[in-house]
Amino acid sequence: MSKLNQVLKSVLRPIALVLALAGPLCAQTSPAAGDSAVFGLNDFYRFVTERHPVARQAGLLPERAQQEVRQARGAFDPRAESKFYGKEFDGKSYFYDWDNALRVPIWLGGIDLRAGYERGVGTYVNPQEFTSPAGLSYVGISVPLGQGFLIDERRAALRIAQAMVGLAEAERRAALNKLILTATKDYWEWSLSYQRYQLLRNNRDLGRVRFEATRERVRQGDLAAIDSVEALTELQNRETQLAQALGQWQNATLMVSNYLWDQNSQPRELPATARPQLLPPPLTWRDYPRDSLQQNLGQAQEFHPDLLKTRAKLEGLGIERRLVRNKLLPKLSLDANLLHGGQPFSLESRSPSTYAGGYLANNYKVGFSFAQPLFLRQERGKLQVNALKIREAELGLEQDARFVQTAVQMNANEWQALVQQLRMQAQAVENYQRLRDGEQIRFENGESTVFLLNSREASLVNSRLKLAELQAKYGQVQAGRVFSLGGLL
Repeated sequence: MSKLNQVLKSVLRPIALVLALAGPLCAQTSPAAGDSAVFGLNDFYRFVTERHPVARQAGLLPERAQQEVRQARGAFDPRAESKFYGKEFDGKSYFYDWDNALRVPIWLGGIDLRAGYERGVGTYVNPQEFTSPAGLSYVGISVPLGQGFLIDERRAALRIAQAMVGLAEAERRAALNKLILTATKDYWEWSLSYQRYQLLRNNRDLGRVRFEATRERVRQGDLAAIDSVEALTELQNRETQLAQALGQWQNATLMVSNYLWDQNSQPRELPATARPQLLPPPLTWRDYPRDSLQQNLGQAQEFHPDLLKTRAKLEGLGIERRLVRNKLLPKLSLDANLLHGGQPFSLESRSPSTYAGGYLANNYKVGFSFAQPLFLRQERGKLQVNALKIREAELGLEQDARFVQTAVQMNANEWQALVQQLRMQAQAVENYQRLRDGEQIRFENGESTVFLLNSREASLVNSRLKLAELQAKYGQVQAGRVFSLGGLL
């Protein structure tokens, strides 16, 4: 019996050592500092938000919207115009027509200010364009009294472009949020695959030690030969599981590498020594703050990018509606010009005496224009189409608001359910650990078999794997909460 005890101690000592290395119920194997480096989640976020092509593309959206605003403002830029036409034939001067003008659009009232100098001379010059040899200067104003007074195409285009700035910012946030959410899920899958590989590797090492110990006991005559077959079969099964886990770990590493780019927009690969940070530990398993659910719902309704995009579209459609309704008015405009012979309104000609008497009554050019469709079918059709677009956008906004509200509530429910599952699964791991330890004691006392001990260990490993999966899911749900609220992680 003493010899048997010595054999048992010699073969069980390495088993106990492997079990100690495997760690307690919720312990997670971390890489050794000498041969690996932890690539934390915050560092991963920095790579994704600063260097990923999708993030860079999203960053271009607000800039493009600002340039479109700048383009729309160009319709209010002052414009200098000049034209000259002259004709001579067979030694005869027919005409010389020279016209220079400066036009300044004004925001208020759709008014255009004009100032210019024209000179039309020659035997066959158009009488309407004829001036004295000194030319003719003028300053004038063009005022729309019907269409274009309250709003016109220039002002509408600028207002719509300004509304699209908010749309571009919402699209940027939506694209970046989606990218970060997907990247976070892949990161926690990477961490889970690493934890799974570490756990199964320790399990394989334990199975190898048990096989060697069982084979030695068979040689000593303490166990039947079939027990060594049982131990070998279990070892081969664990080797298969480990090979599968290694493949999953390698593929998960490749998935995380897809998010890594350098400053020159070149793809990067994770080094072989890179390791993820640990899955969320028990200290982070917090209940969902139920008292803040209504606050979160309000925040999502106010700041979620999907809702902001629809509201920006509605704002643009509202501006378009004002423009289309203005088109129902008749086109009535007034053009008035003050004329002055000679050079363009020089400083010497600005004395009050210059404009005394009947100057203003005798030196002007004025005109009116009027146009009005009789049936207004085109304008009324555009107005109805705009009303339908607005209604469509409003219905879409209501539907999106409902989806956002549902997403926040679903995330809260999933969060709370996961916390409960994590706590129960942690207790289950503790229980499986006790069962395994008790079976080990029975095996040492000769009251159990290799098969039963392997079964207990398989249940323990499966429960630890389930706990790791729930921890990874918890990290993903945390990221999903921020995404459902519409804010950046």
